[in-house]
Amino acid sequence: MTATATDTAIDPRPARILVVDDERSMRELLAIVLRREGYDVLLAENGRAAIEALERERVDILISDIKMPDLSGVEVLRAAKRIDQNILGIMITAFASTETAVEAMRLGACDYLSKPFDVDLLKMKVREKIENRQLRQENVLLKRTLGLTHQFANIIGRSETMLDMFKMIETVARTNSTILLTGESGTGKGLVAQAIHFHSLRRDRPLVAVNCGAMPETLLESELFGHMRGSFTGADANKKGLIEVADRGTVFLDEIGEMSAVMQVKLLRVLQERKFRRVGGLEEMQADIRVIAATNQDLAKAVADGRFREDLFYRINVIPIALPPLRERREDIPLLADHFLAKYSEQMGKHVTGITHDALQLMLRYDWPGNIRELENTIERAVALEATPSVLPDSLPPTIRGNGARGAAAQPVDALPDSGFDLEAHVKEIERGYISEALQRAGGVQVKAAELLGMSFRSFRYYVKKYNLR
Repeated sequence: MTATATDTAIDPRPARILVVDDERSMRELLAIVLRREGYDVLLAENGRAAIEALERERVDILISDIKMPDLSGVEVLRAAKRIDQNILGIMITAFASTETAVEAMRLGACDYLSKPFDVDLLKMKVREKIENRQLRQENVLLKRTLGLTHQFANIIGRSETMLDMFKMIETVARTNSTILLTGESGTGKGLVAQAIHFHSLRRDRPLVAVNCGAMPETLLESELFGHMRGSFTGADANKKGLIEVADRGTVFLDEIGEMSAVMQVKLLRVLQERKFRRVGGLEEMQADIRVIAATNQDLAKAVADGRFREDLFYRINVIPIALPPLRERREDIPLLADHFLAKYSEQMGKHVTGITHDALQLMLRYDWPGNIRELENTIERAVALEATPSVLPDSLPPTIRGNGARGAAAQPVDALPDSGFDLEAHVKEIERGYISEALQRAGGVQVKAAELLGMSFRSFRYYVKKYNLR
């Protein structure tokens, strides 16, 4: 795909990183490591030199030691944010503590490392920050290329299943065929219905939505078909139903699987004959509408169980579109989280602009039974609670923070030997063993092995390389 919009075009140049450290050996080491990764690296020996470089050059990531003789890394980061709010900051400190981490995040860093640090871990963090930025840019370009403007603003994704769905929407939107959206609660069926309507030939006419499971049968009938004055107690005047209101537009029937047997018969008539009557009325009225139905139920099973009419099922299942649960498109979680972060930061007037690596990893491992709706609520909660510019793990709900996707209880540990032992080496050996076993069980397929361990593919690939496993 290509895009002509210059304001959102992805910069083809390699990412530029400014390394600030008063230790020459550290500067040179980082320069060698990062240049080997293909980055354009600038060096500064102190805070003042760093600020001068920031004023002269475009910089994507600032990697700075916190403690320096003239200006601290925090002061350099403040200056960088004044120059360009989009600069990402990774702080390096020799004092590893929770307080240090929180302070670094509060002052605008998107991550931090404590000395001495694993160079491979630094490379992974830098790569993740750059990839996340590129994902956001690609998502904007994707939506522009497909013509997805305002109506697609909240449908976010670059996973293969989502790209297929975008293409499907483009294909079916301009037809008049009835569409059935299926998927778990919280997967965004309402947003997809909006997208289909706004890209259809009926977009200049109303889109009306009704939740079929949220009201009793008699009220639903009146809502859909309207009623005549005196047709029932409280009917003090004639009232148009949503089908009349949506004339030449679209009716979105959410949770259609909850519709009663009587209402199923009446809806079937509308779909077959395109005619209806108001409650208490005699006049036959035309129903020039397009119907989009949605359900989180297995309607084929409901038909087999006798809970849903087979003829109605075939009438609404002309073009089925299945929305994937969030756990099946985890690569979209950073994009969605970033979108909701911007939304609620603006709403609450808070300067929360990023999500830390640890918090994002917890979110990537979690299974999200409530799907996108649960993710949105999680980010809203995090923004409300967060006192730093980046979301920390402590701002996530306990279900995500404590046990991730599996919710397993903590395992007992062996007694500590009297003579002690090398904990770091022991942990690495255990880590290597689990990675190796997962690879064997998955037949060498790293994506499956990563799922077995509740890890993102990117993190799993890092550890495979770290331990030289194949």
